[in-house]
Amino acid sequence: MKRHDSVDAYIADAEPWQDELVRLREILQATELEETVKWGAPAYTCDGKVLVGIGSFRSFFALWFFQGALLEDKAGVLINAQEGRTKALRQWRFTAKKDIKVRLIKAYVKEAIELQRQGKAIQPARNKPVVVPPQLQAALRKNKSAAAAFQELSQGKRREYADYIADAKREDTKSKRLDKILPMIEEGVGLNDRYR
Repeated sequence: MKRHDSVDAYIADAEPWQDELVRLREILQATELEETVKWGAPAYTCDGKVLVGIGSFRSFFALWFFQGALLEDKAGVLINAQEGRTKALRQWRFTAKKDIKVRLIKAYVKEAIELQRQGKAIQPARNKPVVVPPQLQAALRKNKSAAAAFQELSQGKRREYADYIADAKREDTKSKRLDKILPMIEEGVGLNDRYR
């Protein structure tokens, strides 16, 4: 996924949803949120905390509520795009410009701001044990320098690599992922360092 330095650049690359993202941007800019770019995509903050983001995908465009699980969601529009992986993040998907309901979006944004100001947030689980899948264990046994470097990584970085392999459904995907990550482990870098 391409990372962008500005909201304008993100929207310019957002075919076929440019007009729709411009509309979402206008709605969010009309609130008290501040516009920025986080993780290469448009994000909107309140008191320094990211509350909302906008995104473009092949078959839909979306709003992301970073603490969306706390929202009442009276209209039933929010989904967990990665069930079992994300606790707080919720996505509101749209497939046409006519789906954009300004008052409803502003109501959700207002609630998100109120919750943030009350200090309510779902915290990520910390110190979860690292479960190294058998495929990664076997690869590290064969590659002693990678094994030593893996042990030097932080627990969070080891978990990222372990989960990356474990999450692959097919054996050939696991194998391709192992080929990709072993040099990264030897270099001592984390799987997601480039996004930090």
